[in-house]
Amino acid sequence: MKKIGIAVSVICILFASVLHAQLKIGYVDSDAIMKQLPEYQDTQKKLDAQIKEWQEELSKMEAAWKAKYDDYDKRKLILSEQKRAEIEKDLVQTEDQISKYRQDKFGVKGELFQKQEDLMKPIQNRIFTAIADVAKENDYDFIFDRSGQILFLYAKEQYDVTNLVLDKLK
Repeated sequence: MKKIGIAVSVICILFASVLHAQLKIGYVDSDAIMKQLPEYQDTQKKLDAQIKEWQEELSKMEAAWKAKYDDYDKRKLILSEQKRAEIEKDLVQTEDQISKYRQDKFGVKGELFQKQEDLMKPIQNRIFTAIADVAKENDYDFIFDRSGQILFLYAKEQYDVTNLVLDKLK
């Protein structure tokens, strides 16, 4: 809902501006651009290989846990109370290790997120620089990205009203 409100606001501002002067607006599909860059494809292959390696390790850990659990489940009736408690504790610890591994590798702040950030940042910066250069060379006032959220990739400084809004809020 917030995105729709922002989109409507942007459109209203742009149409209001059109009344005063002719704006030149463009858009790009940054996903399509990235997918056509060889360095992006190489980086994605590296990330995919790393993901596959981590998933295989995770599968091994889960299979080992399952084998332990199945063995425990078959023998739990003949085990002493103490031995059952030990095995259950071990199963819980193994489950926690699996969960921690999954979070460390694939979680929001995990290694995959960090690797994507580290490897993709230079590519994204190169794309944004090229977009800004194209916008300046062709005298665009605004460039949007259509491959996701409404996002300004380039805007002429003269249209920045941040300070006016800040002044109004004071």
